[in-house]
Amino acid sequence: MKLTIEYDGSAFVGWQLQPNGPSVQGVLEEAMARLCGAPVRIAGAGRTDAGVHARGQVASLTPPRELPLKAWTVGLNGLLPPEVSCVRAELVPDGFDARRWARGKRYQYSLLQTRVRSPLRRGRVWEIRRPLDVEAMRVAAAQFLGRHDFSAMRASNCRARTTVREIRRLEIADNLVITVEATAFLKHMVRNIVGTLVQVGHGGRAAGSIAALIESRDRTLAGVTAPPHGLVLDEVFYLPGNVDPRAAGTAQPVATVQSGDTAQSSEPLQSSDEDE
Repeated sequence: MKLTIEYDGSAFVGWQLQPNGPSVQGVLEEAMARLCGAPVRIAGAGRTDAGVHARGQVASLTPPRELPLKAWTVGLNGLLPPEVSCVRAELVPDGFDARRWARGKRYQYSLLQTRVRSPLRRGRVWEIRRPLDVEAMRVAAAQFLGRHDFSAMRASNCRARTTVREIRRLEIADNLVITVEATAFLKHMVRNIVGTLVQVGHGGRAAGSIAALIESRDRTLAGVTAPPHGLVLDEVFYLPGNVDPRAAGTAQPVATVQSGDTAQSSEPLQSSDEDE
């Protein structure tokens, strides 16, 4: 079973079960146990951090009993807190694994350039008080594209087995929503990229310095880690039919992504070791 989950991460310690507070995985498993009358363990496509939101998180599970698909949306949502919702349920091939079968993810990070606080957007954006040079940020953003060792963009406690990732898309919209699409992500990778772009926007780093920063592999040389509440896991990509990528081979395209003004068909992507 494949479920697409939307949630407000403000009240949670993150996606993954933890002893220090409520998690999204925890409240989902509790609701599923009530729905199915038996314990249910789920796996998420990405282990989003405390305060990070999602509109396209994916969870996989093997139900202990057969239920109509409607029960996994209407029925499950009747048992979930208002901060979490199952927006779609799908039947998938046996063995479907939300994390290992994922071919890539898209995150969006929202900035708000404002001289005074915004109560209505609080908890959804990083409020930036000083003006940003958005064009300089776009010049810097283009240098993150491609396959690199992103050690300079990962958290100090990141335990990923490899730090090489491929960013297929990084765009800054006029409304200051930053879209990042990649094969996989390191812990805090998107938030560290955003913090570095804001540093460029404030004139604290040259727009053309990103390639050297990546080459340094030194996290201490990059910008601050952007706060979690501006980040949303937007979508997780899978092969058509949600098939096992190992059985499908490696020649099938999975998505068309934008790099500048040129569209390109992406190759099958890696699953992630860690996430935001």
